[in-house]
Amino acid sequence: MTNVGYSAQTLRVLVVEDEPYTREELTEFLADTAEVSEILAAESGEAAVRLLGGGAFDAVFLDISMPGLDGMDVARVISMLSTPPAIVFVTASDSHAIEAFGIGAVDYLLKPIRPERLAESVARIARLRRATTEAPPADELAVVQIEHSRRTIFVRRDDIQFAEAHGDYVRLHTADGTHLIRLSLSYLEDVWAPAGFVRVHRGYLVAVGWVHDLRVTSSAGLVACTPAGDVPVSRRHARGLKERLIEAARNGQLGRAAK
Repeated sequence: MTNVGYSAQTLRVLVVEDEPYTREELTEFLADTAEVSEILAAESGEAAVRLLGGGAFDAVFLDISMPGLDGMDVARVISMLSTPPAIVFVTASDSHAIEAFGIGAVDYLLKPIRPERLAESVARIARLRRATTEAPPADELAVVQIEHSRRTIFVRRDDIQFAEAHGDYVRLHTADGTHLIRLSLSYLEDVWAPAGFVRVHRGYLVAVGWVHDLRVTSSAGLVACTPAGDVPVSRRHARGLKERLIEAARNGQLGRAAK
């Protein structure tokens, strides 16, 4: 199935689902998204591996529970490809979420599939693909230039402890204060991910190296504590943040405030 209007910025997608109704529904939802140009479908893990060996894909929407090769098996095959596509798991249970993100999944969708939730995944994949194909410099926005009425302020990315969505702007929090910049939080999430910034809430990114502890409060629930202030952590992102903090601690990447 192919959408008209193919361009270099659209996505070639593989759907892997053993249930015919869900496979057809997912294919139809994807066909309605502007970012997707071509969709192939596989009814099993074995069929998916054959298709993956025959051509490149930008994304694979992958059921986990399938007879024979299940979704996790297929994901491990994908991880060995020279240019692996983005993986989005589509499943009826959240019990595999930790393992899925450990494999490197971009997203994890629960059945029944909601079109708006699927559209979020597609948009994220498209952003990641643009960031890769347009090849921004590895140090892009290592220094943020902020224009005021009669002066320009330069803020080092490494001094930014967390970023907060603020309407059409993002508020950057440092030890010396805050600064507003007209960028989207999603863009900063993609560009700054290699520098250790992670999404912890719909409206917040935090620099893992600046987090000195996690705390449960009566007003905000779980928060990540940084010298510049406390950052709310949503339930959806809590486990992922904890895993990143453990990894950073093992690698000696925590404790910037003490250095």
